[in-house]
Amino acid sequence: MDEVDEELRAERAQRLAKRYGGALTALALVVLAGVAGWQGWKWHEARQAAAAAETFLAAAEGAAAEGADMAAAAARFAAVASDAPPGYRTLARLRQAALQAEAGDTPAALATWDALARDAALDPLYRDLATLMWGLHALDSAEPGQVEARLLPLAADGAPWRASAREVLALLAIRRGQAEPARRALEAILADAATPQGVRDRATRLLSGLGS
Repeated sequence: MDEVDEELRAERAQRLAKRYGGALTALALVVLAGVAGWQGWKWHEARQAAAAAETFLAAAEGAAAEGADMAAAAARFAAVASDAPPGYRTLARLRQAALQAEAGDTPAALATWDALARDAALDPLYRDLATLMWGLHALDSAEPGQVEARLLPLAADGAPWRASAREVLALLAIRRGQAEPARRALEAILADAATPQGVRDRATRLLSGLGS
């Protein structure tokens, strides 16, 4: 009986192998192809990141060189941003805006920062940084109420850029001749234990200038 059972099991196994063997082989091939494709994509991404890093560093070295043309350096970072993976693209666009401002092309810098601030694909930390930089450089050109409206959320308790946002709001208030709102913003900077020392020092000098 044991021999008969064994033969029956072997026969069933053969029938199953004939019935499903082709499908299992095809599935295995699909899985292998998927793994190979994923590994290939990761390799491609690594190559892209390495190339972007090299181009970014070259552009940074060019911008830091003595007598560098800031407008040309900004254009190089714009070129980096056009092909780079997301991380380097964001950094390159931020650097582009800073160099545009340094070159004296404030409208172009404001447009670049504004585009970054409104890019929903970016990490909120970078969007807020772009908004902050936009606000700082828009003090002389944008409508004060618009600057205030965009920076107030960044100045809220717990916001990562709150110290710098409060500093810009204080400067805005001073320019509008509003001493009391400026004083409140500066006092909030000094009361926050997380305020960076540089921002704290500037806030102390501004507050002293307001006669407090």
